[in-house]
Amino acid sequence: MNILIVDDEKELRTKIARYLKAGTDFAVALAENGFSAKRQIQQESFDLIVTDLDMPGMDGLALLKWIQKEHGQLPVLMMSGYGEIADAVEAMKVGAVDYLEKPFELDDLQQKIEHVLDNYQIQRQIETGKQTELYSQKQKWIGDSSVMRDLKALVERVAPTSSTVLITGESGTGKEIVARMIHHLSPRARKPFIAINIGGVLENLLESELFGHEKGAFTGATSQKIGLFELASSGTLFLDEIGEIPIHLQVKLLRVLQELEIQRLGGNKSIPIDVRIIAATNKDLKEQINKGLFREDLFYRLNIIHLTLPALRERKEDIPALVGHFITKYSASVGNSVQGIEPDAVRALQNYTFSGNVRELENIIERAVIFAQTETITLKDLGLPSSAAKNRAKRGTLDEVQKEAIFEALHRWEGNRTRAAQELGIDRKTLLNKIKEYGFENI
Repeated sequence: MNILIVDDEKELRTKIARYLKAGTDFAVALAENGFSAKRQIQQESFDLIVTDLDMPGMDGLALLKWIQKEHGQLPVLMMSGYGEIADAVEAMKVGAVDYLEKPFELDDLQQKIEHVLDNYQIQRQIETGKQTELYSQKQKWIGDSSVMRDLKALVERVAPTSSTVLITGESGTGKEIVARMIHHLSPRARKPFIAINIGGVLENLLESELFGHEKGAFTGATSQKIGLFELASSGTLFLDEIGEIPIHLQVKLLRVLQELEIQRLGGNKSIPIDVRIIAATNKDLKEQINKGLFREDLFYRLNIIHLTLPALRERKEDIPALVGHFITKYSASVGNSVQGIEPDAVRALQNYTFSGNVRELENIIERAVIFAQTETITLKDLGLPSSAAKNRAKRGTLDEVQKEAIFEALHRWEGNRTRAAQELGIDRKTLLNKIKEYGFENI
């Protein structure tokens, strides 16, 4: 992160720079007035401007107005002296993200800077998501976490082949989206993509649905029916919830994969097929094999290439962009002019355990867009269950509960003291004292 400190007091700006460089990874540049700051902003990219309000020549308010006009997304944090509060409030109205009254503790300034940058990062991710389709023929998808980058690279490597793919992952992780991406990146992209949810079709109808039937094949078969294998000719057939397929049909599916031909129900003619199979399940198929519910030979036929989709809780850094996408999607569809979401609400989502993964997040945002009273979704609009009650329900002394809560928060935020303090609802100094008391300095 690159920060510009603007203040006509050389001693103060130098002191701030030394403190931030010693305690953070921030790159810090200095300017003695608004004119100097303006020149540097035109020549270099900054993530935050921290400026004094009262300076000779071009003061902080004038600099702020110029930044708002020329660099509208660049956050500005104001520093104001005693008696300048009214001017600081005016600066907030113009667009400053916050202000700090002099004299202040440098630790307080660092905490405020970290909070502003955290919010700014969240907002940038949300805006990225608002401009990106979850899936499109241009193969855009939301998620820049390392696990999603690795998955995308694997998909791009696998797609050009005709190999069978097995996609596993919890419900709501986006297995069909990945299957569609594989299809659209493949040489079969202009041919059909046919999807079927195995668990959603009655068992006595499934065979006919997959393989088709001839007229008179069974009672009620008054005409010939073309099955999905034929409909997907030269394209891709996506078999969702493959773990639900009955044993007797597993034998027939295995034969299709081996022989690359089918027979319609009631027919005696073999029909060659050219179809890529992508299967998906949220079940542990090896466990199903051990229980006698899934054929081992079929598993190995399907498992030529295996993709595992991460749960949303394993890629929480992708949540802001996903939220931005869903806000855009549902603001348009429900006719509510929601434009954004409070950073605290995003943090709450990042701390929430999504049993339903991306699908559950989408449902939460859709509901929040419908019920939001303003253009910005609040924590209350999300309707998330309170985690406080769960924390209070933990057994042990108050000190033990507090120690465990701090330990968990530090690990959840990978040692980030500011974020952990925000989650726990305590100030940073209190958290630092508790970290020392409990011996958590190395977390």
